[in-house]
Order: sequence, then C-alpha cells, then structure tokens
Amino acid sequence: MADADFITLGCRLNAAESETMRRLAAGAGVADAVIVNTCAVTNEAVRSARQRIRRAKRERPDARIIVTGCAAQTEAHSFAEMPEVSAVIGNQEKLDAAQWVALADADVSEDGDIIRVNDIMSARETAGHMIDGYGDRARAFLQIQNGCDHRCTFCIIPYGRGNSRSAPVAHVVDQARKLVDAGHRELVLTGVDITSWGADLDGGPRLGALVAALLDRVPALYRLRLSSIDGAEIDDELFERITGDERVAPHLHLSLQSGDNMILKRMKRRHSREQAIDLCQRVRAARPHVAFGADIIAGFPTETEDMFENSLAIVDEAGLSWLHVFPFSPRQGTPAARMPQLPRGEVKARAARLREKGEAAEAALLEGLIGRTEDAILESGGRARLGNFAPVRVTATGQVGDILKLRITGVESGVLTGEAA
Repeated sequence: MADADFITLGCRLNAAESETMRRLAAGAGVADAVIVNTCAVTNEAVRSARQRIRRAKRERPDARIIVTGCAAQTEAHSFAEMPEVSAVIGNQEKLDAAQWVALADADVSEDGDIIRVNDIMSARETAGHMIDGYGDRARAFLQIQNGCDHRCTFCIIPYGRGNSRSAPVAHVVDQARKLVDAGHRELVLTGVDITSWGADLDGGPRLGALVAALLDRVPALYRLRLSSIDGAEIDDELFERITGDERVAPHLHLSLQSGDNMILKRMKRRHSREQAIDLCQRVRAARPHVAFGADIIAGFPTETEDMFENSLAIVDEAGLSWLHVFPFSPRQGTPAARMPQLPRGEVKARAARLREKGEAAEAALLEGLIGRTEDAILESGGRARLGNFAPVRVTATGQVGDILKLRITGVESGVLTGEAA
C-alpha cells in the first residue's frame, strides 16, 4: 500500500498542522489516501481546493480523498457532496489521534456519514498538539495559539478555527527546546492571531512575555521569527524584544488589510493608517534594517479610487517590502458580503496595481542589500534566507540549517545572489 500524501493550501499554520497530521496518519497506519488541508480565506482559495481534490483523484484514482482544514470546517457538506471525497474532517478532529485510527479503516463511517466536523466554537482545549508542528531542517513552525476572538467584517476564519486558545508558556518553551535540540536553527511562531496569545490564560500574559521566555530559556535558539501579527496588539515587552534582541528576526509581517481609515473602520480593524505608519517608523528607528511585509485587500466594498490610493501610498509611507495582496472576495456569512460590491474587473485591476507596487518595493529592498554582508540560514536547493526573509542563491556547500556569512553580490529574477564572506 502507498503512503498517505498531503496537499497543504493556505497559511503557515496549515503547513505546521499538516506535519502533525502526517505523523498521526503514519502512526495510525493510514495508507492509500490523499489528505487535502484546505484554506477558506477567499472564494478563490475554496475554488482552488476543489480543483486540487479533482486533480488528486485523477492522479491517484484508487486513493481515498480526505478533506480537512478551514474550508472543510465551514463548508463541510459541499465538500462531502463531491464524488471524489471519501471523508471530511474538521479542524478540531484533524489533530485528534483517535480520528486517524478510525480513518485507517477503509470503511470511514459505520453510519454512512462521511462528515466528522464538530462545532469549532466549542473548542476550548490547549492540548500539546497545538504546538507540535515542524517545517524543514532549517526552521520549524511552533504553534502557540489557535482561533480568533475578533470579527473582521470580511473574514470567515473565526468560523473555521473557533475562538482564541493559547498554549501555556511552559509547554511552548519545552517544545522549543526539543525543536532546537533536534537541529532547527529558526523557530517561527504561528497561529491564527498570535498577538492575542495569552488572553485566555491565567493572569492574561501578553505575547511579549512568551517571546521573552523563549529567548531567555532557550539560549541555543539562533533565530525567532514572528508570523503575521496585529500591530494594534503589540505590547511594550514585545516591542522591546523586536527592536532590542538580535535573535528576533528583523522581519515583521503586519495584518494591515487597508491603508484607508474609512475602509479600516468598515472592516472593523483596530488600527488606523497613522498608527500603522507610526509603528513601522518606531521599529525602524530602533532597528534600521528591519523589513516589513503586510496583507492588503484590494477592492473592499465601498472602496473609492481615493481610498485605494491610500493603500498604494501606505506602501511607501510605512516602508513595506513584502506584500500579500488579496482581491476582495465576498465570503457568504460575513457582513462584508452584504455591503455594496465593486465590479469584479475593478477589484482585479486594483489588485494588479497593488501587486505592481509591491514588486517595486521588494525589488528596491533587494537592490539595497547588494554589497552588504549578512548571516543566513542554509536551506535546501542551494538557497539560504536572511533574517529579513530575503532569499539568497548561494554556491556554498553545507548541511541544511548551517549558518552562513554571505556577501550579497547581486539580484537575479527576484532572488539575491551571495558568496561566502
């Protein structure tokens, strides 16, 4: 029998959870199956999931197709109706070892129901599997939190992930030690809304306290990287660690979403454009070589051309270099889906303009690195990655995870080139 294959769509949290599922499935003896870990952030993400399911069935016609992830959680019945699908399991169930033992049996359900999706809003546990995710040898994903307590008007994710649940400090530190001892040089903190970490724990600690504990109690950790963060929730201790500790990667990815205050208000975001710009300026003043990324939605309902111009302008005003651009996609069940919509052609055109702006900002960042000497972590395929997340093509040999000191020599096709310094 062939091993189970995994197709992972969406965020780093999904990537971490796929690694956990891979081990659970192997331990349970799940074989001759393709597990599709879906994303629900946009309609395009859901459409892509359906395409990958159909393709997987064509490529492995005898394999069972098991669908999980956020889209499976929010649209379980629509996936169950696909003839290619053998089972649909929810975001809570996919990390339950007992579910994978049951799935090892070709007869997925005794009662004929192929859906195993519970009410995610009832999830309250902070079990160890929440922090049991790996990446490659160079870095590992360390899941510290799941779910979200906020209700942004465009977002379906809280209904796929549930309310916010945090992993306790002691468990996170213990897992971090194990990952570092296993040879991982960089740990990436992941979750749905990591800056909300701790609100549900005794005493309500903030993310800064967790970052401080990891840096102080795991001295062998070379680099700690934060995944997407909400700038409105950065506490003083977190700010001090980001700006004052070289072991924190000089790279912040902000959940910005728009550069216009009226659109931010209609999104129910908790920051203004001025606050976002001020945050970037304060961090950069204390740590000049930090690089910023951001998620920005183009074509949100009611967005005028002037409002969109504010999103273009904030790329320069905040000094953003890595953009994740999303053309607005109405998700059924969200307030934004009921707002006046822009023509799809205009939404796509604005997304294209924003991507072009982002590509120019990224190119400027890479050009500015030529001639500098930087530390990088060696990845597979002859690439390394700087602390600011810039990729470098290198000729140096070594083991994945090795620390290299590189002189940046140029840029080719959006990738830096470097040689041993």
